[in-house]
Amino acid sequence: MPDDGAPMPVTADLAIVGAGPAGMAAACVAAELGLATVVIDEQPAPGGQIYRGVERALPDSPLGPDYLAGREVVAAFRACGAEYRPETAVWHIDPDGTLAVMAGGHSDTVAARHVILATGALERPLPIPGWTLPGVMTAGAAQILLKTADLVPDGRAVLAGQGPLLYLAAAQLARAGATPAAILETAPHANYHAAARRVGAAWACRRDIAKGLALIRELRRAGVPIRRGVRGLRAVGRERVEGVAWDGGELAADLVLVHDGVIPDTQIARALAVAHEWDDAQLCWRPVLDEWGGTSAPRIAVAGDGGGIAGAAAAALSGRLAALGAAAALGHIDTAERDRRAAPIRAGLARERAARGFLDALCRPAREALVPADDTVTVCRCEEVTAGGIRRAARLGAQGPNQAKAFTRCGMGPCQGRLCGPLVAAIIADEHGLSPEAVGTYRPRAPYKPITLAALAGLREDP
Repeated sequence: MPDDGAPMPVTADLAIVGAGPAGMAAACVAAELGLATVVIDEQPAPGGQIYRGVERALPDSPLGPDYLAGREVVAAFRACGAEYRPETAVWHIDPDGTLAVMAGGHSDTVAARHVILATGALERPLPIPGWTLPGVMTAGAAQILLKTADLVPDGRAVLAGQGPLLYLAAAQLARAGATPAAILETAPHANYHAAARRVGAAWACRRDIAKGLALIRELRRAGVPIRRGVRGLRAVGRERVEGVAWDGGELAADLVLVHDGVIPDTQIARALAVAHEWDDAQLCWRPVLDEWGGTSAPRIAVAGDGGGIAGAAAAALSGRLAALGAAAALGHIDTAERDRRAAPIRAGLARERAARGFLDALCRPAREALVPADDTVTVCRCEEVTAGGIRRAARLGAQGPNQAKAFTRCGMGPCQGRLCGPLVAAIIADEHGLSPEAVGTYRPRAPYKPITLAALAGLREDP
């Protein structure tokens, strides 16, 4: 094969997929312990979603001090000695640790003795009528535009949904000079009563809870109306969004930002067929992990929110634990040294996770957010399949998302079910009177991301 400038295969002790808080922390520990480490990241710079673009942020950034603290995290990662491969997508992993990656239109392989998946989280879809109109996007997408290009909404922006990110994004936009017109919170009133019963257990994380309350006070001082208990949420408009309506009210809007919390990105882990379990507290699937992030596949570990939502600080701590587990498995440290180093990390992780019961109860999605009552609501945006189409498939015999593909092509588009998967499972479960756990979820297959034939034809493999 002629040399066309494409990178040649790499052999490493440890390959880490993702350079967010978990991936960067794992890389720093692994490099310190002498593991030849390569970090593969789709983004052009390290940071993940949490610290996206932080290296270019100004000291007075409206994104706030927690975001700016990421500069030191990224600097430490840059200096740790791990090989960093940005703008590189993983499109297949073999259980033996061979990764097929694509960068710059070329595909090659990385052979690793151990793999840590640090793929982070996805925003949970919020399927409301009109959510496919131009001018409706997620709160996370608005954050990306602010972090990477200093772009803010032009006109009246309304944030709708629930979860901590909703208030954080609203405060960041207000500081940037684009004060939102309103926040419409969809969390059921019952969530507040359920969360109140768990306040005592969250005492260790009282500072984080105080930060959340401070964001709400900041928004009220900025004059942002907050309406709670919203039901029947829908975006309205003809050619593009013109407003947002709900049961008992309507508001003009040029931009509607929706958000309903986040769920683990398990696509690669599910494609590897590692064991997963249903998390009824967070209403999502997550991989079954041991105390070092290890999965049912001996060479594969998971760190960060991809193994269960717990936040950036917890993600970094779990990344350090996964790196210690890998170092011990590969013989770079003994188990006594592993356990000694892990003890303070575990204590910190327990503190960070203390508030999860409180937050999971407070931010539990409403039923209408999981199972749209309106049959005309689009569920699979790639293939334009509606909630009614999924219900018809279930009535015709589809017992789960994988069977529904044959009836509707739902989940066969470019996103491969990342967005529609939770919705399809919830609708089918509701139609059959089962739990989402019982109907299961999609079984992804390689390629995990769209790949061109030219890149595939130019695949370089380690002899």
